[in-house]
Amino acid sequence: MLYTPIKLRNLELKNRWVMSPMCMYSCENGMPNDFHFVHYGSRAQGGVGLIIIEATGVVPEGRITNKCMGIWNDDQADALSKIVKFVHENSASKIGIQLAHAGRKASTWNGKQISLEEGWETVAPSPIPYSEDERIPHELSVEEIKNLIKSFKEAAKRAIDAGFDVIEIHAAHGYLVHQFLSPLSNTRTDEYGGSFENRTRFLLEIVEAVNELLDENHPLFVRISGTEYAVNGWNIKDSVALAKILKEKSVDLIDVSSGGNIHGAKINLFDGYQVPLAEAVKKDAEIATGAVGLIKTARQAEEILQNNQADLIFVAREILRNPYLPVRGSFKNKDHCFFPHQYERAKP
Repeated sequence: MLYTPIKLRNLELKNRWVMSPMCMYSCENGMPNDFHFVHYGSRAQGGVGLIIIEATGVVPEGRITNKCMGIWNDDQADALSKIVKFVHENSASKIGIQLAHAGRKASTWNGKQISLEEGWETVAPSPIPYSEDERIPHELSVEEIKNLIKSFKEAAKRAIDAGFDVIEIHAAHGYLVHQFLSPLSNTRTDEYGGSFENRTRFLLEIVEAVNELLDENHPLFVRISGTEYAVNGWNIKDSVALAKILKEKSVDLIDVSSGGNIHGAKINLFDGYQVPLAEAVKKDAEIATGAVGLIKTARQAEEILQNNQADLIFVAREILRNPYLPVRGSFKNKDHCFFPHQYERAKP
């Protein structure tokens, strides 16, 4: 199954390998550069079915750090389009982008909040900092929330115009959308807080706005934290309930990660530790899912698919270590996988 195609809307991925979005902290003013061109281009040469560009800020204040990528202006989109063009012309990979806003976890470096002089004021659904030693974030007004929804839509429009195949909304890891979802970080009493329906409203309105732009050739993914590992926090039952709604809203796949919203949360890490979360969402919400989290080998990935625990395999650290993980994994059973024709003499 790992090397069988899958269609999402009308877009066909040649295999089930996905390069997971990973921040590279290498931009100036949100602009990608030669490093990003080589970084993403090399993974396309490695045979991955889909590349998803790192968390990309829809507004300057939405970046995690001042070295993170952005798509709040046309110059950034133009630079990204060169990467997209290379991937399309020199590989069988498709390429997507993760649209993001870091919320109260913005304006940081090496995991620590930087000064207002070096960074900027953070925003959140409620005036609750991520950790006690950080500044209290600005509580977003309803008007500001509406403007951010427009920013997500405008960013999606730039991404489509730049040639991206897939749009992913980042609603995980304690960033802004996740902050709205969780009752531990969202204590609002208006239409964006309180009940499950109200806490999910921000995400659903972003999804609806972005989907207005997407046709049958451009699938929509949403990355969520299946659980935040905290008592009375966002959990897998909430994730399943949300996934059922997202399916009705024409979301094509739920990319299931975990954690990130509660400072100091205890997480038991082991190979494939988040796969059961992807499996629960897939089976209980009856929607396609992506599994991510310490997936290191083709054999492990194949087992996940054979066990019907997920539909796509998102790989992060391992594909940094080995850009050619997909094509090398195909050699053993002689599965079909893109391999650059320039490298044919190296094929076993």
